[in-house]
Amino acid sequence: MQTRWSIEKANDWYSRQPWLVGCNFIPSNAINQLEMWQAETFDPLTIDRELGWAEGIGFNTIRTYLHDLAWVIDIDGFKQRIDQFLRIAARHRIRPIFVLFDDCWNTHPRAGKQPIPKPGVHNSGWVQSPGLEMVNRGPSAWGELEKYVLDIISTFANDARILLWDLYNEPGNRLNGSKSLPLVEAVFNWARLVRPSQPLSVGVWFKNKELNDFQLGASDIITFHNYNTAANLEHQIAELKKLGRPLICTEWMARTRSSLVQTNLPVFARERVGCLNWGLVAGKTNTIYPWLTILNDIIPMKWFRKSVSEPKVWFHDLFHADGTPYDPLEIALFQEYTQNQER
Repeated sequence: MQTRWSIEKANDWYSRQPWLVGCNFIPSNAINQLEMWQAETFDPLTIDRELGWAEGIGFNTIRTYLHDLAWVIDIDGFKQRIDQFLRIAARHRIRPIFVLFDDCWNTHPRAGKQPIPKPGVHNSGWVQSPGLEMVNRGPSAWGELEKYVLDIISTFANDARILLWDLYNEPGNRLNGSKSLPLVEAVFNWARLVRPSQPLSVGVWFKNKELNDFQLGASDIITFHNYNTAANLEHQIAELKKLGRPLICTEWMARTRSSLVQTNLPVFARERVGCLNWGLVAGKTNTIYPWLTILNDIIPMKWFRKSVSEPKVWFHDLFHADGTPYDPLEIALFQEYTQNQER
């Protein structure tokens, strides 16, 4: 089994990369990962158009979620669509980060036709992979998950179009806490069996010492999430740099939380920390609305009145569906900072 990359190997890899700037990407006409990847709704034309807008502001990477059920129902077709997606991204000089598992939002994923968005609700249709019920069943139930990880990473293990494998997004979310740790450990072990050329990582995102210690100790490249002020971001970067490994912030920018392009992008540039904001084009995920809207949808809060009108201040995302910027100043800043860095 391949061991974790040495600090020297990790930093050598990072030294050969441009400053990594991009976004978390799902096409605007997909409500979740399954609608993005299933054969009936995979839409290369929309993907190509929207990645063109990403290229236009200097983005050179995107973070995109896969789903184990998309593999289960159509193994060969799913991998062909991943390859097609990589061809499209490469035309735009963009190298994806692929996410394999995810503990965020709806706990019961189902293949097939996906729901329509709930008006005004943040990520109303986003689905976990594989879902907390499966996560908590334990290793005896994970045979197909192991096959999925081994097949996907083996197929693309030496593909230079892929930047990095983000094995598990926000483990422990939806109040699962350390119960997600066994699957995090397992997915690292499975991925190491393949010995991919790309680095492996699972990003730290909340205060769970058991999960964070393992993730930071197992990842080749340190990844993390930060939806806070520039001062908070600077502090987190300083702490993580003590580990001696390259840093990539795989989720940031939440305007109503003061995580802003104007304030936080200069921090990433100055520190040469990779950064991928949440969202590119506003669409069916409804991520222009804040997290609170989905929490209210799940656990109604009498004091919170949900609005279905477009919020005055978007939470995430950079473009309207027609390619018009939400805030032209943000777009100009991305262009300025990416043009001033080695691409």
